[in-house]
Amino acid sequence: MSFRTTRSSHPVLLDDVRGAQKMLSGVARTTAMEGSRHLSRLVGAPVHLKCENLQRTGSFKLRGAYVRISCLRPEERAAGVVAASAGNHAQGVALASTLLGVRSTVFMPVGAPLPKIAATREYGADVRLHGQVVDETLAAAERYAHETGAVLIHPFDHPDVIAGQGTVGLEILEQCPEVRTIVVGVGGGGLAAGIAVAVKALRPDVRIVGVQAEGAAAYPSSLRAGRPLSVPCAPTMADGIKVGRPGDVTFPLVAELVDEVRTVSEDALSSALLLCLERAKLVVEPAGASPVAALLTSPETFQGPVVAVLSGGNVDPLLMQRILRHGMAAAGRYLSLRLRLTDRPGALATLLGVLSLADANVLDVGHVRTDPRLGLTEVEVELHLETKGPEHCEEVAAALREAGYTVLP
Repeated sequence: MSFRTTRSSHPVLLDDVRGAQKMLSGVARTTAMEGSRHLSRLVGAPVHLKCENLQRTGSFKLRGAYVRISCLRPEERAAGVVAASAGNHAQGVALASTLLGVRSTVFMPVGAPLPKIAATREYGADVRLHGQVVDETLAAAERYAHETGAVLIHPFDHPDVIAGQGTVGLEILEQCPEVRTIVVGVGGGGLAAGIAVAVKALRPDVRIVGVQAEGAAAYPSSLRAGRPLSVPCAPTMADGIKVGRPGDVTFPLVAELVDEVRTVSEDALSSALLLCLERAKLVVEPAGASPVAALLTSPETFQGPVVAVLSGGNVDPLLMQRILRHGMAAAGRYLSLRLRLTDRPGALATLLGVLSLADANVLDVGHVRTDPRLGLTEVEVELHLETKGPEHCEEVAAALREAGYTVLP
């Protein structure tokens, strides 16, 4: 049962979002808004970070889950709720259910990160591992709902969920009333739709830009077609916005109220995550860093003040390690080289001396001696170096050339 009282062709209205905000009082945090000097310099206008990564459970998902479950009828609550998720939605549903005294069952993929599984259990859910991908997990949750009568809590495609996520938009207007552009990651579209409903009703002049990963971008083609389309999803580090089809409820709201949906590369996502960690001291998952990736990709196209919504911070430490390495490489902080040396004592030491003078830190050295392309007295050396950025990479390469070394393609 929804709390909506206003009749309209729109599934979600400003009054719904305001009602959700009252419902979430004392439950969801009003998350911080942090300025970013680095991004402000790039954009040429103030840039603020809306830190939903610091929300309870580590993402905005608690907002929509709590509102949705709060609106259930008593008999629906008694039957319990069920959800399918690889992480953020799982934790949001688990905590919301526990706070409301409702039994929750959450299906998660077999390969879900252990920290996310543990957190979901600690928030009070009965976690069941099923399937290798979220589609298989969702099918299991739907069967469970059919067999038991439990209410399936959709991660984005329900008016109450959208209204709950829209409270982020109300907070943005309260914290940064001068905002001109809001940038937000888009998966199924619940957060973007909710923010757009709230913001456009109060400030129709504010431009709202959605961001998707290039490999999982269902909205651009769907918007061109005028209807939700399913697209194949390539692997992406931004699993939180990896959704192959826009929602039936979210799509018309995004189509009408979101001004533009852009895509960003994997390199941009990893660079954005690294920037959030290094410059803002914020742990942000790749999906949550997608708005920052868009700002890094085309900073001159955003009118400020800009608010970038960091939607979540739940990232597995092992994945974080890999992403940081990828981000450092994308930012020119790693340099890989291959060159040939005369296979004699001291040749490698001489090479390392040149690199030392160039202030490059050697991370790894590999030797190849048995390759038909090599001469009888040659050895190929592969080097992985830590550098200070793209300009330093050029300086290191120049130092090697000046010392008489030929860098192989």
